[in-house]
Amino acid sequence: MRRREFITLIGGAAATWPLAAHAQAPVVGFLGGQSPDPSAGRVAGFRQGLSEQRYVEGRNVAIEYHWADGHYDRLPALAADLVRRRVVVIAAPTQDAALAAQAATTTIPIVFNIGGDPVTSGLVASMNRPGGNVTGVSMFTSELAAKRLGLLREMIPGLTAVGVLINPSNANAGSESREVRDAAPLLGLRLHVRDVSGDGDIDAAFEGLVHAGAGAVMVAADPFLASRRDQLVALAARHRLPAMYEWPESVEGGGLMSYGTSIVDAYRQVGVYVGKILGGEKPADLPVMRPVTFVLAINLKTARSLGIDVPATLLARADQVIE
Repeated sequence: MRRREFITLIGGAAATWPLAAHAQAPVVGFLGGQSPDPSAGRVAGFRQGLSEQRYVEGRNVAIEYHWADGHYDRLPALAADLVRRRVVVIAAPTQDAALAAQAATTTIPIVFNIGGDPVTSGLVASMNRPGGNVTGVSMFTSELAAKRLGLLREMIPGLTAVGVLINPSNANAGSESREVRDAAPLLGLRLHVRDVSGDGDIDAAFEGLVHAGAGAVMVAADPFLASRRDQLVALAARHRLPAMYEWPESVEGGGLMSYGTSIVDAYRQVGVYVGKILGGEKPADLPVMRPVTFVLAINLKTARSLGIDVPATLLARADQVIE
């Protein structure tokens, strides 16, 4: 099999650079767990971070994009290919991507953006002194799962049962599941958890939740689920299920509400760290960053279509309101 055919098979590169550009500029590998189109805003944030360190794609840095399209089993091969291409840094903005990159190299610097604990997962020795060749941003998204469930309950005061969509293949699935299961009784909610790890699971999960009597649905933070944003939003609308998401992109696409760290800013921070490493700093000396920006987004048009009167107290706290 020829090289071009191999790269196409495992996900390919979203950008191809002339050989002259590769010779003149350092090449950064970008190992994406999602798909290119839903990730456009996040990649823009990554490029912004690079530019803050005076690295501009196409001018003094080249980027090889490899995308797994939500299929985590592709990540090891994609990471191995980036290593073979001798990239100087690998940006791995999901936990599964970071673990695949870490397994592929102990020498090339890796900058992650993950939702879990990087110490527990074995990516770094400590938050302040990562050691080794890995550092990045930890958003601790599973810790926010209970908060999202509470906000959904606040949006719909009479809510008694909530469906939760979780991808069991995600490295954070266990911790996020525990968070929502622990929080549900305190909020007076019954949970209907559905595992979703493939395209064929999504329609069946919604049908099952409707039959189980779920009055709303919460979509876990996950690259595969995020890459199926349009499908999830459409199914929630079809079944008239108010839905809570992790990221504002889903709300902008018609979802009811979202709450989480600013994913675009987290990608920007990844770009900043990649730029610092290109400038000579070592990942072992760069402490793992924590996010400082959190975003609550509400789509009023969707709320009206569902017959939901958004509580004034909730609306006042929203960072982003879509009319």
